[in-house]
Amino acid sequence: MSSETKTNTSLKRYECKSCGYVYEPKEGDSRRDIPVGTPFEELPEDWTCPVCRAETKQFMDIGSVGAPSGFQENLGYGIGVNSLTPGKKNLLIFSVLGLLALFLLSFYSLG
Repeated sequence: MSSETKTNTSLKRYECKSCGYVYEPKEGDSRRDIPVGTPFEELPEDWTCPVCRAETKQFMDIGSVGAPSGFQENLGYGIGVNSLTPGKKNLLIFSVLGLLALFLLSFYSLG
């Protein structure tokens, strides 16, 4: 396995489908003595969700922090908007909404 693949794997977060707990590799699990930086795939077989005790098969890969959301095959669609990170999408949406509000308020100056 290349170091690039290892780095990408170790950054992936996993969410418990039962309770919503998110396992963050950069935080580990201090309750079970899982060291910081341990990828989800390398957790012990007997590891369970610290909140609801669900097994690892109940967890879903939600990607790394700041990664574009959505399915990988769909990231090329949507005039480039799909490949934006969630933070950049929020900035784009609220900027457009703010400009629209300013445009609508400018009609008061016509009267």
